[in-house]
Parts: sequence; C-alpha cells; structure tokens
Amino acid sequence: MTTTTATHRGFWYRHPKLQLAGLLSAPMAWLVVVYLGSLLALFLTAFWQVNDFTSQVERTFTFRNFQEVFTNPAYYGTVFRTVSIALLTTLICIVIAVPLAFFMARVVRPRYQAVMIAMILTPLWASYLVKVYAWRAMLQPESGVIAWFLQPFGIGGPGYGFIGIVITLSYLWLPYMVLPIYTAFSRLPNSMLDASADLGARNGRTFRSVVFPIVFPSIVAGSIFTFSLSLGDYITAQIVGGKLLMLGNVVQQTYVTNLPFAAAVSMIPVVIVLAYLFAVRRSGALDNL
Repeated sequence: MTTTTATHRGFWYRHPKLQLAGLLSAPMAWLVVVYLGSLLALFLTAFWQVNDFTSQVERTFTFRNFQEVFTNPAYYGTVFRTVSIALLTTLICIVIAVPLAFFMARVVRPRYQAVMIAMILTPLWASYLVKVYAWRAMLQPESGVIAWFLQPFGIGGPGYGFIGIVITLSYLWLPYMVLPIYTAFSRLPNSMLDASADLGARNGRTFRSVVFPIVFPSIVAGSIFTFSLSLGDYITAQIVGGKLLMLGNVVQQTYVTNLPFAAAVSMIPVVIVLAYLFAVRRSGALDNL
C-alpha cells in the first residue's frame, strides 16, 4: 500500500460525515434526477393537447389547458376551494397542536412523555383508508356519532362536504404538526422562562416574547407538511366530500381522457407549494430550526 493511499483512507476514517455523504451521494443524485425528470415531463405535458377527433395526445405547444383552468368558473372555483381546505386544515392543526405539544413537553412528567408520543404516533400505523372510512361513518348526517352527540343541542351533524373534509384531513395530518412543535418545546431552556419571570413578564408576555419566537420555526415546518399533504389529497374528498371536488379529484377524472389537461391541473398544487416554500425561505423562519 502506498503512502498516498494510506493517507487517503486515513482521511476518510477520520471524517465519518464525509464518508457517509459519499455513500449517499449516488442514491440522492438518482432520486433528484428521477424527481426532477418527472416534474419536467409533467410540465411539458401540460402544454400539449388532445386531438378532438382521434383523442390522441398531440405534442403541439398550447396554453389552452391553462386557459381552461383559469377561465372556467368550475375549475378556478375548485382551485380556491382546495387552497381554502388546505389553509383551514393547517390552521386547525396549529390551534390543536400548540397546547397539546406544550402539555406533552412541559407539563407531563418525563416518564410519561414517551407514552404521549406513542399515542400521537399510533394513528399513523393504521391504514389511511381505514381512518377515512371511520370518519365517513362518524360524519353520517343522521346516524353518525357526531350527529348523535350534537342532537341534544339542536345542532345537526356536519355531514359530507367541506367541513367533513377539513375535519378528516385535520385528524390525518395532526401528528405531523404536533411532533416538530413538541421538539421545540422540549428544547426550550428553563433558564429563559425563569429570566422572563424575574424581569416581571407575565405568562402572556413570556409566551409572545420568549416562547413563540422559538416555537415559530417548528410551526412553519409542520405547516409545510399539513398544507402540502392537504393540497394534494383527493381520496378524502372522494370518500367524505360528497359532491365536492378538489384539484386531485379533477386530475383523477381527466387523466385518462385528457392527459395534458390533467397535467396542467397537477401543476397548480406544485406551483403553490413551491411558492409557499420560497416565501418560507425568504422569511428566514427555518434558519434556526
């Protein structure tokens, strides 16, 4: 073995992170190529058209698919509805996850925190379809559990539709919001809270000035998951949405007969998520995550 080879191997043994990066570089490069290649193919297909007589895809550049999406009230109404569902689902997850994560990290005794985390993760082990169909049974307008619970108060159940979709999606994606916020609360130094109390700050002021700035990046990280997953979902809308459609349902119904139009509709959630990620990066919310 030459001195150069021995020195080279010694360098890699002394730098395990570089060694791990070298081992993962090829799979990551392949993943990036496949992912970006798929997005590029989707983007190009969105500008093609279908022959009205032969129903064959023609590789002719046109903006007709995007014009149809943004000029037809049914389609741009679906875009607005889908974004509204994703935003409302994310907001509900934040409202539930913040106090729940605070209770898990700062109130529950350390020996019970693992139990709480397991309870949060347990729904993720169940089948997606099983959970959605369970909510379909609970959301039934007259015989569902929610309608039965609200009946003594003279309030009808939410039934199937917009509210049913939001409730189901909030349940499905809530763990993705709880876990990062719980991690942020767990890392919150007690010394900062004590210092705030010593300076005379009340609980509300301490939360606004000390706790929230530390937890906010984790809230943003969780919102990326809940927002993007809700934006691309279509099975939940198909099962508990009644006649309500989301963008994913439009893609599902049109990709067989009009693939370019389905590709154009599919680009809308991609662009929205990319714009959201760009805004998050520009805001610097994830810099201290």
